Amino acid sequence: MFISPAYAQATGSAPGSDLMAFLPMVAIFVVFYFLLIRPQQKRAKETKAMLSALQKGDEVVTAGGVVGKLSKLNEAYATVEIAPNVEITVQRSAISLLLPKGTIKSL
Repeated sequence: MFISPAYAQATGSAPGSDLMAFLPMVAIFVVFYFLLIRPQQKRAKETKAMLSALQKGDEVVTAGGVVGKLSKLNEAYATVEIAPNVEITVQRSAISLLLPKGTIKSL
C-alpha cells in the first residue's frame, strides 16, 4: 500500500555507446604497449646483438658482477679470464655488459 512497485525500464543506448565502452580498454592496452612491451623488446634486441658481436679479447661483466676478459667463445659458453691464469666458464647469456677496452686496467 505504502510502497509503489518499481518496474524495469529499457535503456535508451546511443548507437556509439558500444564503442565508447571498449575505448578505455583499448587506451590501457596502448599505454602498456608503449611503456612496457616495446621497451622490453628493444632491450632484448640490443642484448641479442651485443651477445652475437662478442669477440675474443673483449672485456665484459657477467650477470654475477664478475669483470674479466674473454679468452674463448663457443656457441653457448664463454671462457672469461678474471685474473692471470684464472679462467671461468659462463653461459653466453650470463654476460650482461660489454666494457670499453682498457676498463679492467683502470679498476
